[in-house]
Amino acid sequence: MSWLETEPMNEKIKFISAFLELKHECTFKELCSRFNISCKTGYKYINRYESEGIDGLKERSRAPHNNAKKLPQQIEERILEAKTKYPYWGSKKISNWLTQEYQETQWPAKSTIDELFKRHGLVRASKRKRRTAPYMEPFIKIEHPNDSWSIDYKGQFRLGNNQLCYPLTVTDNFSRYLLAVEGSERISGVSTKEVLTRLFTEFGLPLGIRSDNGPPFAGTGVGGLSRLSVWLIKLGIVPERIRPGHPEENGRHERMHLTLKKETASPPQWDQKEQQYTFDLFKKMFNEERPPEGIEFKKACMAI
Repeated sequence: MSWLETEPMNEKIKFISAFLELKHECTFKELCSRFNISCKTGYKYINRYESEGIDGLKERSRAPHNNAKKLPQQIEERILEAKTKYPYWGSKKISNWLTQEYQETQWPAKSTIDELFKRHGLVRASKRKRRTAPYMEPFIKIEHPNDSWSIDYKGQFRLGNNQLCYPLTVTDNFSRYLLAVEGSERISGVSTKEVLTRLFTEFGLPLGIRSDNGPPFAGTGVGGLSRLSVWLIKLGIVPERIRPGHPEENGRHERMHLTLKKETASPPQWDQKEQQYTFDLFKKMFNEERPPEGIEFKKACMAI
């Protein structure tokens, strides 16, 4: 009969009595089996009986004997007051603030404050970040000019007047011709579209344009499409995207960026106008004077 069907304390006493009487007549495993308990439980009751007597068999609280995270009420109240005062601060900032304001008090760890905020419903669920869908198609084979272009916003840098400059760069992947270097105050799909429209008029439409997975080239919608990439598709241009963390898939363009940074932004110019003038000089040099090794040292302007 299971102990669940009888008085647990009585069964424990019967088990101890049977152990004392029958320990030489049957194995301990057989004895535990008669009382429908595990050997582990049986040894636990034997040890308790031997150290505490019958009282050792009484039911014990399952709560931890010492809850390290149980805070004094006054400490809890002070932490919750701080959270009420600064509702957008997290546990780390609250902890640092309390430590500075009340240096004589021993404040709990950040994890304990986290648990306190959770119990009181003061933790905001973080928004799940929407990721760009991976591009699964093979890249266009590059055999002629306008087969494939590369586009990117070169990492921003500060001008002499402390304003940020975001250079938009476009190259032809066959000829290495630098089609555009346009400085901008911000990353913008609208200005990117304006630059591309001008380039399409001057050089024609490429079969594809290769980019990374950042805005405005990719989005978090179906297929990783953005407004800009949808516009390209409507023009019959394939918006290709490299894999995240694989800049080598746009290697020609990345190498150009290294040269661009070295020769135009070290040091930067005073303002956008002066910086654009420097970009224009670099573009002319890159296309008309610098012979790329990848196209047998022909100047880019001769291969476009």
